[in-house]
Amino acid sequence: MNDSKIIDLFFERSEQAITELSEKYFEICHRIAFNILGNEADAQECVNDAFLGIWNSIPPENPESLSAYVFKIVRNVSLKKNRSNTALKRNSRYDTALDEIEGCLPSGFSVEAEINAEVLSAEINAFLASIGRDNRIIFIKRYWFGEEISAIAEDLNITKHNVTVKLSRTRKALKKHLIEKGFDI
Repeated sequence: MNDSKIIDLFFERSEQAITELSEKYFEICHRIAFNILGNEADAQECVNDAFLGIWNSIPPENPESLSAYVFKIVRNVSLKKNRSNTALKRNSRYDTALDEIEGCLPSGFSVEAEINAEVLSAEINAFLASIGRDNRIIFIKRYWFGEEISAIAEDLNITKHNVTVKLSRTRKALKKHLIEKGFDI
């Protein structure tokens, strides 16, 4: 079923909307949550919580892109659970990915902060649109979906070293881009 029909089901308050959403997006939602949390039970809980949140938010929300809307909610619920699970300790797999990219973000910006997030988000999106497809895929897999370097390498049939080099170069290019756009890094 296409996304617009699923959204229509939400507006009709049909429970079939959750069934269709789950059939279409559960696997990738679970992977997003698991990559952040590294725990099967927590990942399942977060996907369920996200689906409930989607049920409660559509309507009145009418997302332009259902997949982006769903993935963002799953990611945010998972990040919140990760913060709760790792309070006072920095040991999650996802924290490693966040530590890698932290040097490319403006000073005074914490991952949790949302001050000027829309402007920063637009600049990061513009940057990603300007780089090659392979580098963009690697960057998004690592920093949005939280995938392990070894999993990215295996998925793209390249070496782990190649992935780390591409990520390093992309982070440097992102930092340069943001500095040119007036962000204090």
